[in-house]
Amino acid sequence: MTASKPQTPSVALPPLLNDQFLRACLRLPTDYTPVWLMRQAGRYLPEYRATRDVAGSFMGLATNPELACEVTLQPLRRYDLDAAILFSDILTIPDAMGLGLSFAAGEGPKFAKVVRDEAAVAELAVPDMDKLRYVFDAVRTIRQALSDDQGVGKVPLIGFSGSPWTLACYMVEGGGSDDYRLVKTLMYQRPDLMHKILAVNADAVALYLNTQIEAGAQAVMVFDSWGGVLADGAFQEFSLAYTRRVLAQLKREHEGYRIPHIVFTKGGGLWLDQIADTGCDVVGLDWTMNLGKARAMVGDRVALQGNLDPNVLFAQPEQVAQQVIRTLDSFGAPRNADGSYAGHVFNLGHGISQFTPPEHVTALVETVHSHSRKQRA
Repeated sequence: MTASKPQTPSVALPPLLNDQFLRACLRLPTDYTPVWLMRQAGRYLPEYRATRDVAGSFMGLATNPELACEVTLQPLRRYDLDAAILFSDILTIPDAMGLGLSFAAGEGPKFAKVVRDEAAVAELAVPDMDKLRYVFDAVRTIRQALSDDQGVGKVPLIGFSGSPWTLACYMVEGGGSDDYRLVKTLMYQRPDLMHKILAVNADAVALYLNTQIEAGAQAVMVFDSWGGVLADGAFQEFSLAYTRRVLAQLKREHEGYRIPHIVFTKGGGLWLDQIADTGCDVVGLDWTMNLGKARAMVGDRVALQGNLDPNVLFAQPEQVAQQVIRTLDSFGAPRNADGSYAGHVFNLGHGISQFTPPEHVTALVETVHSHSRKQRA
């Protein structure tokens, strides 16, 4: 009889009332499938909108540790979620590089300076993390708010960053884009400059995430939101290689506790096998992937996170529940035939829409927990 692959973490898990998320990330047995949602603290919640009005702007909210803590905790008060995620923005790093981030009312992010030529690239450097102190202060404030008098946390706190490629898209385009014409022009015409941007970004992301870990983040996630816009070949060279560079520098444990690493590439299903080989612990999937097929492909290399279509939440609650059950059944029961465990963290396939009815999220969370307990029974 062949022994199953051992699945114990290299170090202990932190003291938590609910550690199901961390256990799933590390492919350890769980009582049910844990769930959290990308953008779970956001505009769909009336309490978030009220807090943002107090702050005066998105950046006023993100740069105030107490208010960032408040909006981080709001979805946990409303829903039985299994993890908190730091309230911040993926573009804090280029802002700290001096590009001048702003959010106009009703518009997406804009940079006052763009990076499109040799002179601008030459000025880029890994920023002083002191410029991002408000982020790390928010992490510490949230951890304290989640902990009881004995230091036992309610749920884990996830830190995050944009990927080197995704940050580069915004830095070159000067904001969001529909066609990525400017960043792809630079990539194809001057790949040497693009590689320089990505190298600086990768080292900055690694330092940023490690500093979040030191401040108290108990898992970290790299959002490669725009990796899927690249052609095959270009993805490996300009996105995946620099995600690997980030992961190679990340702390795998802190103060004796294991820190899971999550990578999410929207539109990255074509490259799932290669993403699973980056050294991350969890691969996030968008809604275009079949979870069962993805599980078979990655085997015992990583856990999976995802992957309900966010627009399912506009259906009626009973229909939301049906789609949640369908997603859980696609992944299947977590115990493998050899006795080992496959990890699954339930999430959406991308961020929750600002127009989502909050009560429909209740149906999602409750169904994830109830149906996944039945699967284990």
